[in-house]
Amino acid sequence: MHPTILATFFEISRTVVSTSSAGILLFLIALWAAKTDIARAGGLDKFVVFSNLCFAIPLAVFGAEHLSAARFIMLNVPSYMPWRLFWAYFVGFALLSASLSIATKIQARWSGLLFGIMMFLFVAMVHIPRVLASPGDRFAWTIVIREMSFAGGGSILAGNAMHGPGKSKLITVGRVLIAIAAIFFSVGHFLHPAACPGVPLEKLMPAWIPGRLLIGYLTGAILLVAGASILLARKTRMAATYLGTWIVLLVLFIYGPILIVQMSDPSTAVKVEGINYFADTLLFAGAILALASATARTD
Repeated sequence: MHPTILATFFEISRTVVSTSSAGILLFLIALWAAKTDIARAGGLDKFVVFSNLCFAIPLAVFGAEHLSAARFIMLNVPSYMPWRLFWAYFVGFALLSASLSIATKIQARWSGLLFGIMMFLFVAMVHIPRVLASPGDRFAWTIVIREMSFAGGGSILAGNAMHGPGKSKLITVGRVLIAIAAIFFSVGHFLHPAACPGVPLEKLMPAWIPGRLLIGYLTGAILLVAGASILLARKTRMAATYLGTWIVLLVLFIYGPILIVQMSDPSTAVKVEGINYFADTLLFAGAILALASATARTD
């Protein structure tokens, strides 16, 4: 085998191992940290207490991906930025640190706030230029909205961990961003119901999943109703709880089997794709459940 091809193989294969290991490790840490809250919660509130867990696991996965595949990740850094490889590693360490902070709720206000700011910068520096270059690309718009919802989740986590006048402002910003994302994604599901549910991007649900179109339309309806309720601040906690729970169920019963199938594929690129789709949708669920957790029960 050519040395360059061999080096590339080990580089990408290391990414699969590191991202999977980081996700499993953070799952165990976050589960241990939330054990008391899980024992006390009842009904759908048991899903709400998993908000930090759902948010932290993807950050660990993406952090490990940045460190193990830094030379690939650096290609997404704008060309005008100096030290592109440095920024790939820097973001990797930042994501891993944030994942530990959010999972354990130690200094979560700072990790949530800084993660939110980082996502806003990604949108402004990376994704908006892509949208402007191809304004008719619906997937580019979907990614912008998705990243903004992640930033909103970070804002909510920071606000929920704070006291004072800034608390409600941060939560409100996050609430609006998540509502916009839910409504935007609902339209995508109605127009393209065969797309993988939750965040409708290029990937389609495999033919072996029963009731694909029904799942797509149902997800679109739930996103639309919950998004409108959240945007209008009417029954926000209930809407966020139901929507977040539905997205978690999609992660477990749609993206989970898809991930298992793709992990058995010999192509490393297919494995990484499965991991990324699983983690992205879980992070969206974490942002929504964080809103439910930050909203008063009297809402």
